[in-house]
Amino acid sequence: MTLIPTKLREKMIANGKAQDPVRGTPDEIDFEPVVKLFTPDAAATWLLTELDSEDPDIAFGLCDLGMVSPELGSVRISEIEEVRGRFGLPVERDRHFTARKTLRAYAREAWAAGAIHA
Repeated sequence: MTLIPTKLREKMIANGKAQDPVRGTPDEIDFEPVVKLFTPDAAATWLLTELDSEDPDIAFGLCDLGMVSPELGSVRISEIEEVRGRFGLPVERDRHFTARKTLRAYAREAWAAGAIHA
């Protein structure tokens, strides 16, 4: 299975392009996550909203490696693809995930709980 299929990748690149002119300003866009990635045999989860328009290997989102400290930030898709859990299983995309709130709303909940619960 492709970690991020073409249609979702295109949406994430469009989000990245829309974010470029307002990143770091009060007008920064709080997108809903486009994809949820997770380790089926560990506690890592990523809720990703956008891909860098110039380097689509760089994603932005809420990252939780299962160490009680979820963070908003950038991550390389190629590095996520190399992650393996306790039993050697690769990262998967939650094909049933549908965002119900913005990334920052997920982040506030994750910071309070110490983990992403999406």
